[in-house]
Amino acid sequence: MKIDGTPWRTLWPIDDGRAVAIIDQTLLPHRFETRELHSLEAAAEAIATMRVRGAPLIGATAAYGLALGLREDPSDAGLRRARERLLATRPTASNLAWALRRIIPAVQALPEAQRFDAAFARAGALCDEDVAINEAIGDHGLGVIRDLLAARGDDGPFHILTHCNAGWLATVDWGTALAPIYKAFDAGIDVHVWVDETRPRNQGAALTAWELAAHGVPHDVIVDNAGGHLMQHGQVDLVITGTDRTVRSGDVCNKIGTYLKALAARDNGVPFYVALPGPTIDWALADGVRDIPIEERDPREVTHIQGLDEDGGVLREVRLTPPGVSARNFAFDVTPARLVTGLITERGVCEASEAGLLGLYPDGAFEAGAA
Repeated sequence: MKIDGTPWRTLWPIDDGRAVAIIDQTLLPHRFETRELHSLEAAAEAIATMRVRGAPLIGATAAYGLALGLREDPSDAGLRRARERLLATRPTASNLAWALRRIIPAVQALPEAQRFDAAFARAGALCDEDVAINEAIGDHGLGVIRDLLAARGDDGPFHILTHCNAGWLATVDWGTALAPIYKAFDAGIDVHVWVDETRPRNQGAALTAWELAAHGVPHDVIVDNAGGHLMQHGQVDLVITGTDRTVRSGDVCNKIGTYLKALAARDNGVPFYVALPGPTIDWALADGVRDIPIEERDPREVTHIQGLDEDGGVLREVRLTPPGVSARNFAFDVTPARLVTGLITERGVCEASEAGLLGLYPDGAFEAGAA
């Protein structure tokens, strides 16, 4: 995607392929800064603190983090330490473990002197694959938008509600849930986006709104609780979200609050679609509500909020709650498959069910290059 006319990805190699750089998303939308990652620990810190976030981007960063760990220690013990360190950073998204599974067996079979270069090259290939996957999701999602617009039978604005950030900032490029929106906008469709602020980290207000504005897509930021009201008044034609993990039954895990949007959509007859790449499917799990580990983050994300002091021009964190108040910070929830109208993948659109997913992935697992 482009920022001020310049194409960017969310991470890229530097130092002649010896390290990588990222966009530090903890500073957006008020500051656009990049950050270099030269070590396993730097990559793990970037994932854990959400300098990078979004399931596909977490996986890509972990792939490079593994390579950086092998530069420091290419032994089998070093490989195990890198794997364990990265797996501990974010437990919910499945792409991280998937990326490590893609790389570890291949490099483990090599002499130690070759492991870093091989892992770094494979991480780069995984990033290119992510871009192709997400653009394909955009193409299939554009078909969904065209069909819904044709069924509606008029040329007025097509209103889409999003939750959290599933745009190019959550991937290497293009995004998942936002890719169809970019495709629709570029195709000349009169699309408008309702952007959930997405408390407690405000990824919608801070990140989705920022990248939509950079691309010129019309949008309005709304509080998380406004979605149901808009649906009741016919102002939402489609809800589309991303997902951090989808189990084989079609249950979808995404940023906390997604389940409530799905309930409101079902009550008001609004289509609720989820956009996901193949690596996000966890074929080992069948019951998302019971089996997906839900990350619980620092309560400070609930009790405090960061923003720009417009008088001083500096980023500040302020307390929202009385001192000493207890808070809990559940980062994700699970939307049962019965509430999901369809899943938009790089291989096409299917119903949210095991049969639907197996129709697109008949081997029961994601394979590279099979999009």
